Amino acid sequence: MKACIMCGGEGTRLRPLTFDRPKPNIPITNKPSLVHLIEHLSKEGFNDIVITVGYMAEKIEEQLGDGSMFGVHIDYVYEDEKLGTAGGVKNAEKYLKGEPFIVVGGDHVMDLELRNMFRFHESNNAMITIGLLSIDDPREFGIADMDVCNRISRFLEKPGPGEIFSNLASTGIYMCQPEIFDWIPEGKQFDFAKDLFPKFLEENIRINGLLVRGHWTDVGNPQAYRQAQRWMLETMPGTSIEGHFNAKNARIVGPLKISNNVVIGSNSAVVGPVVLGENTTIGDNVLIGPYTTIAANCVIKDGCRILSSYIYSDVTIGKNCNVSGSVIDSNTVVGQNCSLENGTVIGPRVNIGNDVTVHSDVKIWPEVAIKSGAKVQETLFNPDYK
Repeated sequence: MKACIMCGGEGTRLRPLTFDRPKPNIPITNKPSLVHLIEHLSKEGFNDIVITVGYMAEKIEEQLGDGSMFGVHIDYVYEDEKLGTAGGVKNAEKYLKGEPFIVVGGDHVMDLELRNMFRFHESNNAMITIGLLSIDDPREFGIADMDVCNRISRFLEKPGPGEIFSNLASTGIYMCQPEIFDWIPEGKQFDFAKDLFPKFLEENIRINGLLVRGHWTDVGNPQAYRQAQRWMLETMPGTSIEGHFNAKNARIVGPLKISNNVVIGSNSAVVGPVVLGENTTIGDNVLIGPYTTIAANCVIKDGCRILSSYIYSDVTIGKNCNVSGSVIDSNTVVGQNCSLENGTVIGPRVNIGNDVTVHSDVKIWPEVAIKSGAKVQETLFNPDYK
């Protein structure tokens, strides 16, 4: 079965995490989110994959290669200019024509039963089938009005107050007939939700919806990113230790995933679910709390408390720091006695001095230096990164 993954966006809502990498390469449990998606597609039987790429395309191709390591074949289609969601798929027509195919976003993280969705689409007469989820707040999504026979009669992208006629939100997962290419103009910006779906409804061309169950999110903002990390950690099957592991009188409770050459100091505690990357050293009297990932080559010094946080590679955190609900990008150094409050996002190569407090939901752009004793109450930008 064929799949098209759209990876052309710049991920501006996830900055500063998308300055060094495209959004699909943002790590979840220390592995790029796009790799999780490819593995899920492969498991569901979609092994002929086309990826539409734009921003930092070479990093996506470098990460995935031809797909053989994941048991799939990958072709890449480059967008020289933004073509929209449907326009980007049209740009990949030569790889997709001739049979039904699935379209997913490169920032999707899911465990949905896509094979069942494909079978439903094949057995029903519709040009396109949209995966729908019932959610509490659908304002950031497209919403659909669907009858008992699964036919969609109305679709509205990002409804405002008074416009929410349904809480059935589009996941952005579409099962498509190859005939949709006849309806998408070539070389022009054209979206599924804003352009193609209204045209189909106007022309009385059938669009179906299918209620899907399970986990799904698009990693479009820090809140959704933390949600994706959390449920991926919740589904860890148990504890795995790869290679050498040294724990000196530490208290360890799984589930854990521990890579090679991890050292945990005396009287420290690690309470899973937690993922620890290779060559990472955790000092004495450190608490690593649930829903935390720490990538490779990190140093967490004595007396720290790291809770529900996601720390990328080559990060050093000084003594007696509190890090709660934070994301810290690669090669950042945090001094001693610092506090990073919930929702903070620290970009790569940031240098934070001693005794610094970063207030909740503050973002710090790459390569910013923060003086000792500072209280950072608002986002700090770097004019070299726009």
